[in-house]
Amino acid sequence: MRQHVNPLSRFFQVPLEFPSLSTLFQDSSLPIHLDIGCARGRFLLKVAQMEPNWNYLGIEIRKSLVITAESDRQALGLSNLYYIFCNANVSLKDWLEALPPGTIRRVTIQFPDPWFKKKHLKRRILQPNLLFAIAKSLTEGNYLFLQSDVREIVDEMILTTELSGYFDQSKCQEGLDHEKNPLLVPTERERYVMGKELPIYRVLFKRNQLLPSALCVTK
Repeated sequence: MRQHVNPLSRFFQVPLEFPSLSTLFQDSSLPIHLDIGCARGRFLLKVAQMEPNWNYLGIEIRKSLVITAESDRQALGLSNLYYIFCNANVSLKDWLEALPPGTIRRVTIQFPDPWFKKKHLKRRILQPNLLFAIAKSLTEGNYLFLQSDVREIVDEMILTTELSGYFDQSKCQEGLDHEKNPLLVPTERERYVMGKELPIYRVLFKRNQLLPSALCVTK
């Protein structure tokens, strides 16, 4: 069962001041994979061990999950992984803009809370302003990977991403692919859905050459 919190509540509107990269990671020169909505962080826990030449940052709005994830990370002594409790749509923009270009090399949004009711659509994670910040942080050729077991959610994220103009669907994975995950490591939700033999909708975007303009944020 998904545990929801309201990202629009007053409590989650206070921006977080992010620690410096040198505080987050032992080697801050490594490229960063940013996973937005990382839940318990089990996916990152595995890939951080598989790819020690990358730094991994998980963002999650549910504090109890971040506490658990950080405890697991510390138990394994992983210095290329960190989890942060915050509202991505409030806190990520300024931090991403402050980073040197090319620091973030890969962004994933996997199985975000669907928020089905029409009055709750603004609670969905991939809002235009967040996508704009992601686009500014990525350089040409870097990847944005989206997946969900809810077709409506992936369709909406694809539309938002394509309308921005900053991303093209990767030629190695045109459209929705129900069978392949380019990251190879499944999330907890992904394993659950596959175990039920239900479809998963995925799309891989690549950052193109278009330079972001502050006037081009989609409403």
